Amino acid sequence: TDWALFMKKTGKKTQDTGKPPKNLEELLGAPSPRAVTLWLSYTDHDKRDSQLSALDQKQALTLTGQLTPVTAQDLLESVDPHTALAFLRFLSVPVAAGLLDTMESDDATRVIELMTDEEKQSILRAMEYSHSALVRGLLSWPEDSAASRMRPEFLHVPPEATIQEAVDTARGNPEDLEEGVFVTRGSDQGQVVLGWLSPQSLVLARRADSVTSVMLNAQKIKQWSITPLSDQEKVAHRVRARDSQVVPVMDEDIILGVITSDSVNDILHEEATEDAERQGGSAPLDVPYLKASPFKLWQKRVGWVLALFIAEMYTGTVMRAFEDELEAVVALAFFVPLLIGTGGNVGTQITTTLIRAMAQDGVRLRDIGRVVGKELMTASLMGITMAVAGAFRAFTLGVGWEVLITVGLALACIVLWSSFVASMLPLLLMKLRVDPAVVSGPMIATIVDGTGLMIYFMIAKWIITGL
Repeated sequence: TDWALFMKKTGKKTQDTGKPPKNLEELLGAPSPRAVTLWLSYTDHDKRDSQLSALDQKQALTLTGQLTPVTAQDLLESVDPHTALAFLRFLSVPVAAGLLDTMESDDATRVIELMTDEEKQSILRAMEYSHSALVRGLLSWPEDSAASRMRPEFLHVPPEATIQEAVDTARGNPEDLEEGVFVTRGSDQGQVVLGWLSPQSLVLARRADSVTSVMLNAQKIKQWSITPLSDQEKVAHRVRARDSQVVPVMDEDIILGVITSDSVNDILHEEATEDAERQGGSAPLDVPYLKASPFKLWQKRVGWVLALFIAEMYTGTVMRAFEDELEAVVALAFFVPLLIGTGGNVGTQITTTLIRAMAQDGVRLRDIGRVVGKELMTASLMGITMAVAGAFRAFTLGVGWEVLITVGLALACIVLWSSFVASMLPLLLMKLRVDPAVVSGPMIATIVDGTGLMIYFMIAKWIITGL
């Protein structure tokens, strides 16, 4: 009611030309519900996000006055939750609550969880009670758990229903059709899953058939489902394994909700972004980059930079320990950057590939033998190649044959050592429940730098006479 009154007060009668506005600025010059619909139809999600972010309070109020429940849902569910929250903060609590009520409960939760505690309580009290209850339930689950990303509403019919009745249920909620229809029986604990009807089975089965005659049975659904406290990253593996648009969240035989394809895409995007940030030597940002202040960026990066600085200090310790060798054969110092750079590059290549394989292909500690074996064989070929290249570079610099052999052997050994460390460390960290992405490019390079120098100087002492 508050939202309807707000729209009535702020709405303006404008001439509707039927032409899609090029951007929000043009839309707000002649606002109308029809213009909003046309703008949404011809504007992709990224442009919606950037244009909505640029609005001031007056423009936000004008736009809100022209939104319908359908266009409000389309707009707010298609932009980043941080953008949606910034937009809602321009509005009064009742109006913001009305807009959130148009959204699916899981999407509304993504926005509300970014609010302060005071904002959460105000907005939840103003929302429709049944919708607010669903959102409160989702907020109660641990962050990044599967249950926190699920949609509690899903299509379901009793086991005595016919295909025609299941089709009628789907027609009442066509936006949920891609999730299929679950066959359930009510109990004191919730809905007990008996089976599932895919969208294809609803189309192909005879209307008079019983749903139990064509449904996927409960045992197979359990293999495809995920438990509520599972990490959200596991959802992506279930989707790939089942090639499905929905993942049921189940506690034993009780279905709590479903994770939709949109949520799966969001999870994949979040996990890929987080891994990329960690591998770049930075803590993950919890806001979009353009919305992050310089202080936030400093806060996320400085810890890693200091940690890497401290870790890198032992490289100087190694250099000092072999000070006499460097003074005796000055030419050894020429190749230090080349050697430690090669080791870091090889390690970064492996960790980047392996962490991606762990996320997408389900590589785990049980595969460590295959992973290490494969990488050491590759490293052998790589080591030979780099040894020849290093020896050729030493020859062009005119150093003695002893230094030439030292550089070649050291490069081969450092490549093998770097490959061994980089192929084992991510798998071991995952077993210890530490995010393997912390083995970032800078981190693996730091680990290899000092140990690589030790290998180099030890080989030099063995080969070069007089050391």
